[in-house]
Amino acid sequence: MLSQLKLNKTTVVTIDWDMTPDLAFCTFSAKGLREELINTTERSCYFFIDNWGDEPKLCLMERGVRYVHILAEITAPKEIVHACLIRQGTKPSTRGNSPIDDTLKEWLLAEVVEREDSPYLLLTIAPQPEAEDMGEPLPSAESSSFTGEKIILPSEPRAVTEEQVESLIRDGNFYDVRLNPQGNFANALTDSGDELTVLDQGTGLLWQRAGIDLCSIRTMKTRIEELNSAGFAGFHDWRMPSPEEAMSLMEPTANAKGMHLHPCFSKEQPFIFTNARRTPTGYWFVDYAQGRIYWSSGTVPGGFCRLCRAQ
Repeated sequence: MLSQLKLNKTTVVTIDWDMTPDLAFCTFSAKGLREELINTTERSCYFFIDNWGDEPKLCLMERGVRYVHILAEITAPKEIVHACLIRQGTKPSTRGNSPIDDTLKEWLLAEVVEREDSPYLLLTIAPQPEAEDMGEPLPSAESSSFTGEKIILPSEPRAVTEEQVESLIRDGNFYDVRLNPQGNFANALTDSGDELTVLDQGTGLLWQRAGIDLCSIRTMKTRIEELNSAGFAGFHDWRMPSPEEAMSLMEPTANAKGMHLHPCFSKEQPFIFTNARRTPTGYWFVDYAQGRIYWSSGTVPGGFCRLCRAQ
């Protein structure tokens, strides 16, 4: 069941009465992301009881993937909120988040949702997104001081065992916190001038500065097709990187954003798909937050991706 709630003159939100704190976690958290999400920009608004403080608070939450914001506190009479907790077998002193029940829902409908300028609706200030720090400007390709030979890394999709992954990490001198903590592959990153891509003259690879949002391997392949059809940054041959290509961006030291990457790359793709399957099952991922390569199923939660192409 859904209802419309007018927060102010310009903002109306849709209340999902079936959503609960537990269901929201299973739906939107990276570890529990559900396949039925239309996309990872989807958000849900629902009422719940915040019971972490000295007194339980009735709140309106907006929840999405990597997004959590309390839109409003509902200043309901204390006895109404306490009674809801007790009916669910929870003490007002129990720490945690609790769903509302049908009785509290009826009160909310009458006193908040369907009431014009409800005195119980106390709006909070939405956080303003900060522009991501992309580090110092990169040199242009023309002004780059790189004079070395270009290293051509393996790029074809293939199946890779765990033993082969260990070898390719060491052979390529790629940093991995567990497999090769002394690794340090040298890049020669240059600015492509379009604010969308970065060219590594050391490998001849053009990279997305950002990438594709969290999704399953099946959805990822569809999004890559759509991106190529649209001609992202003027090209139609973007692809997933191989393990070697993805690991070539790994920095031994985490940057100020907590990523083992040059700061010219966005932090919003903390772990990415590679084009390699794991033998006997799964897919290989590169985790820039943890500084490592690992494998997972590729379905739920899936992964992000930073695409590349040979320049």
